[in-house]
Amino acid sequence: MANADALILRMNGSAVHDIASFYDEINRVFMSGEDWQLAHSLDALDDMLYGGYGVLAGHAVATLIWHDIEHARNALGVAATRAWLQAKLDGSGTFNARAITDQLQALDAGDGQTYFQIVMEIFAAHPSITLERR
Repeated sequence: MANADALILRMNGSAVHDIASFYDEINRVFMSGEDWQLAHSLDALDDMLYGGYGVLAGHAVATLIWHDIEHARNALGVAATRAWLQAKLDGSGTFNARAITDQLQALDAGDGQTYFQIVMEIFAAHPSITLERR
């Protein structure tokens, strides 16, 4: 039986067209009421899911109902992941170029993780958040 005080969140996968719009949707759902937005960062996403700020503040558990998740899966697939990794290589940041090159090669070989798969792993690492795929 569901807890009447349980936090229920709804995310619209059809609003996700690329990594930037994924974070727009994350911010809409999780950061409403805050005067700042979550950065476009997997580490920031992971940190936010621990709670303490945004809509998760004060809630021990939450359920995220992710509508149109297949649309988001496609939008955050191989092409978006390749562009994200390539931007790291092309940028001026201090990324491990060898590791990123290996990730790109694995992606091209069909063995690499997509951005969507990484996001799913991050959500799975937070058992206090139940993810319902719709």
